[in-house]
Amino acid sequence: MITGIKGTRVRRAAAVVVTTGAMIATGALSAAPAQALTTPTIAAKGGYVMNNSTGTSLYTKKADTRLSTGSTTKIMTAKVVLAQSNLNLDAKVTIQQAYSDYIVTNTASSAHLIVGDKVTVRQLLYGLMLPSGCDAAYALADKFGTGTTRAARVKSFIGKMNTAAKNLGLTNTHFDSFDGIGNGSNYSTPKDLTKIASSAMKNSTFKTVVKTKTTTQKVTTKSGGYRNYTWENTNKSLLSGYSGMIGVKTGSGPEAKYCLVFAATRNGKTVIGTVLASTSIPARESDAKKLMNYAFAK
Repeated sequence: MITGIKGTRVRRAAAVVVTTGAMIATGALSAAPAQALTTPTIAAKGGYVMNNSTGTSLYTKKADTRLSTGSTTKIMTAKVVLAQSNLNLDAKVTIQQAYSDYIVTNTASSAHLIVGDKVTVRQLLYGLMLPSGCDAAYALADKFGTGTTRAARVKSFIGKMNTAAKNLGLTNTHFDSFDGIGNGSNYSTPKDLTKIASSAMKNSTFKTVVKTKTTTQKVTTKSGGYRNYTWENTNKSLLSGYSGMIGVKTGSGPEAKYCLVFAATRNGKTVIGTVLASTSIPARESDAKKLMNYAFAK
């Protein structure tokens, strides 16, 4: 009796071994193969995404092609301001008629700064980056350029922008304006612009400004009273609707079409990138979402 039971156990064990072997042979126990990550298709003419910590490229589409940048140019405007030695963010700048006239002449995006108001440098940075104020850009260029005339100061400031690009090792970027309203020679590439933004994001003030959805700033008027400016971020849709979004800047124009420099952080990983010459505001946002999703999945 004992012998028979033992033999039965052996036969059952052998059957298990044979069955297991058959399963291994057919691959039934092997892990399911990971689904291949599909490279996204975007509407933008050019795009680029990188890991912000390592600088590793995660997506490229005509990443080194020179394109008009529109108001994403203002990332460099802010970067140059914030790089000034002994910068006092609370220093006040008096808004000049020239800044207002410039907006009217160019039908430009505006922070609606009022002539005679005294606005701090910090507040001008909010006016520059949230509503994309070309008047704020003009005020900053006039303040931080050098020269005895406004034209000379503006030219000097744009020179600083180009020097900053060269210092980053960028060979496909050139600025001929402080706000993106170019004069025929204002361009960058998706890769270069991403590197500019990555550098700018190292500054805590810049990082705070570009992730702000809405702000109300109290300024001093010409008569000595007070006025509030309320500015909403042109990137508010993504800042509100995409998990982990931390910036950076929209841009548009007849030549630039629709541009967006974007950054987001999830689970300790920050990705940063650019789309240039997309086809519409919804398209540039869709492009950015696709690229961020793809970058986080890699």
